[in-house]
Amino acid sequence: MASVIHYTIATEAEKSADFRRVLWTGKNTQLVIMTIPPGGEIGEEVHEDIDQILTFVSGTGEAQISGSKKKVAQGDLVVVPAGTKHNFVNTGPNPLVLYTVYGPPEHADGAVHKTKEEADELEEAGKDEPPTE
Repeated sequence: MASVIHYTIATEAEKSADFRRVLWTGKNTQLVIMTIPPGGEIGEEVHEDIDQILTFVSGTGEAQISGSKKKVAQGDLVVVPAGTKHNFVNTGPNPLVLYTVYGPPEHADGAVHKTKEEADELEEAGKDEPPTE
């Protein structure tokens, strides 16, 4: 029997300055918190077989989904279906803080990437692979 896993998610997200921190990885989903610095971005990408749901905790930004743009801020939720080109850009003076759920997992269990550059390097080196069964 699994134990209860509990987070006060906004608090967890706000206290992490890391670009990406994997909080929990299951067989079918993964919970990740992210902090995008002012002027920063996640980077345009497509997850071919992964759905992603992003919820914004603080800051202001822009969601870029399949060529459309929409402002995002605290309390907003954006769904990115598998196969959809997307990027999220911090347009404000403060960090853009969010949590995201991937289904299935996208990153290595327990991964912590201090910066986008570190995240990109680890991904390119094949050191940020999701767990396999």
